[in-house]
Amino acid sequence: MTLLGRPIKRKEDFALLTGRGRFTDDVPVAAGTLSAHVIRSPHAHGLIRKVDKSRALAVPGVHCVIDGADVRRISDPFLLAVKEPVTQWALASDRVRYFGEPVAVVLASDRYRAEDAAALVDIEYEPLPAVIDPLQALDANAPRLHDGLSGNEIGPRNFVYGDPGRAFAQAGMIVKLTTSYPRNSFTPLECFVVTAEYRPGDGSYDVLSNFQGPFSAHPVMARSLRIPGNKLRLRTPADSGGSFGIKLSVFPYIVLMALASRIAGKPVKWVEDRLEHLTAASSGPNRITIAEAAVNRDGRVLALRLEQIEDYGAYLRAPMPGPLYRMHGASTGAYDIPNLAITNRIVLTNKAPAALIRGFGGPQLYLALERLMQRIAEELHLDPLDVIRRNLIPPKAFPYRAAAGALYDSGDYRRAVDVAIADGRLDELQQRRDAARAAGRRYGIGYAAVVEPGMSNMGYLSTLLTPAARERAGPKNGAVSMATVNVDPLGAVSVTADVPVQGQGHETAISQVVAEQLGLNPDDISVHLEIDTAKDQWSIASGNYSCRFTPGAAVAVHLAARRVRDKLARIAAKQLNVLADDIEFADGEVRSRSNPDNALSFGRAAGTAHWSPGMLPDGMDAGLRETAVWNPPELEPPDDSDRINTSLTYGFIFDMCGVEIDPVIGAVHVDRYYSMHDAGKLLNPMLAEGQIRGAFAQGLAAALYEEFIYDQNGIFQSANFADYLVPTACEIPPMTTMHMETPSPFTPLGAKGLAEGNCMSVPACIANAIADALGSEDIRLPATPPRILESISRNPPGKEPG
Repeated sequence: MTLLGRPIKRKEDFALLTGRGRFTDDVPVAAGTLSAHVIRSPHAHGLIRKVDKSRALAVPGVHCVIDGADVRRISDPFLLAVKEPVTQWALASDRVRYFGEPVAVVLASDRYRAEDAAALVDIEYEPLPAVIDPLQALDANAPRLHDGLSGNEIGPRNFVYGDPGRAFAQAGMIVKLTTSYPRNSFTPLECFVVTAEYRPGDGSYDVLSNFQGPFSAHPVMARSLRIPGNKLRLRTPADSGGSFGIKLSVFPYIVLMALASRIAGKPVKWVEDRLEHLTAASSGPNRITIAEAAVNRDGRVLALRLEQIEDYGAYLRAPMPGPLYRMHGASTGAYDIPNLAITNRIVLTNKAPAALIRGFGGPQLYLALERLMQRIAEELHLDPLDVIRRNLIPPKAFPYRAAAGALYDSGDYRRAVDVAIADGRLDELQQRRDAARAAGRRYGIGYAAVVEPGMSNMGYLSTLLTPAARERAGPKNGAVSMATVNVDPLGAVSVTADVPVQGQGHETAISQVVAEQLGLNPDDISVHLEIDTAKDQWSIASGNYSCRFTPGAAVAVHLAARRVRDKLARIAAKQLNVLADDIEFADGEVRSRSNPDNALSFGRAAGTAHWSPGMLPDGMDAGLRETAVWNPPELEPPDDSDRINTSLTYGFIFDMCGVEIDPVIGAVHVDRYYSMHDAGKLLNPMLAEGQIRGAFAQGLAAALYEEFIYDQNGIFQSANFADYLVPTACEIPPMTTMHMETPSPFTPLGAKGLAEGNCMSVPACIANAIADALGSEDIRLPATPPRILESISRNPPGKEPG
């Protein structure tokens, strides 16, 4: 029986559920390690006039206080993806540009002394006007964040695919809509942790941190530390308390603590608290999208225009502006739209720098695209579902090249929609809506059809450069994944891969992939996903992000396991006196397929490579260890027309929901939620279900609860869980998930990513349902009770909902 596709329970859970997890803060530190406390700016914008450390240094147990001037003497600013004068060091030195920006670090014998002494550091600021709204930041008279810039916009680009101008000129109707996706984050149980030690003997740094990747940040950190990459040893722990993308953003603190250790002459440990994390760790960027569609009277979309204004906060840290370009090749979503025009505008404001969080770029794009599809239906008096179906990519078109370059590998989107609405699901929603409205209640139905990318092309970010600039810089593309399978002298199998742990169940899935190839039980496979850049395989694409595990790391594991299998087959064939093609692996044995009684135990066959190299086939090396590198050829650089296949695989999700709105308190109740997924071949349905439900909860949070709010002076207002509303289990409604499988032809396993999709689809689907319930065009997320009540006031009960 095949192991892939079976709902095998997670191997990781025993340790986690019994308190035996090994998180970064659990790892013992060297004697004499200092505790660090970061002093942060109380202003969103201002000049630093003075830093007086004297009173803090007089406190017993305080070792030193480090400020921006100390950091600038021994480090460089962080590299950017664009060549713009937007410089950021590990500490601000002359000017602060967001509330919570690190200004100084206190190092003491324990955390308590460090925090107490921080209050004694006298920092004098000269406040400056702040700009928070991205549209206001674009004004020529707005406060300018960086003196080297002419304004607050950097790297604007215009893209044209097909002939959108002609399509708009000939369209039967033009439908326009503006959406605003909120700035929010996803809050892992574990915040940032860094332990760093400078080694003066060779000028190197040894760092342990819960960094998640991508490891393209490693050369950024090394350059900032003014060292070659082999002098920065970065280690990740065995376990992680979640990430959801945000632990990329620990890298500036890795540099900061490494510098602190060098200055102090001792190891340094820093553990971020929740206040710091919410205030200044990171978030997804807020985006304003002005979307226009040229349509026929039957609802067929001929062309699309998108103006995307994305707010990245005070700095553009590498690899930003990732969310703006990660979905670029797939900007037409699940729809067959041949003509496309895009304007991308990157804006800086006095907010904490934005970066990657789960689904990055997808929620922003699909809120605009799916709201626009519903508006098309409303304007033309059509059923929204009919408009969706009419524009979906037809099944015979796959592999399908989207207008902006994405190469969709496989799918049958129309069949997925048909399956989702069948068995009375849509009929029940419509009946519940009709009954609610007949009783005077506000009930709406929403839909969302989205494409979920998996395994990002590392060249997608170079699309922000012009073709001429790309030619000068050289092509950027690909997405390397690496894995090693080792079999010891007794036949025990261990695996390493370039995907650090973040809680998704990768140990379990890797065990299944390897056991499938070697005829073993998954419990027989030992998986170690701690990464040590000094000795493990890794590349700039390594990390745990962008759904790269299933189409990336799992494939590398599969290839490495096949190489071990092939080598063992040749070893066993010689001993069993059969051809290698006749060898099979099953039930812990290596045996003849035509005569199963002619067999060796797996351990004995494997031991030959260690104990008896003289018995190996001619030309075969001793030992049994294989490393595989997977770099799919479909991930090419952007072409001269700016077309880019931004990811390797593209899954499909169709969501459908019903919501009822309480007109008295403005609460939104999700009455029914259905989600259809096509993620190719499912490796483990149990793991898939967990990822889908987690993404659904976070998509719901973005739709109804979570938002980073700043006041007009840039002071952060959402720094605790009383103000930043993370939904609990009580607020998460039931959902019904469905699956179909159209395997990817681009990966040996046929599997696609699925961990981010509902983060992308749920906000759009719920927004459409709310719009249907209220008869309102302008739906602002999160749809909190005050906003719902404001919308009701604009759309009184006498107005018929859509």
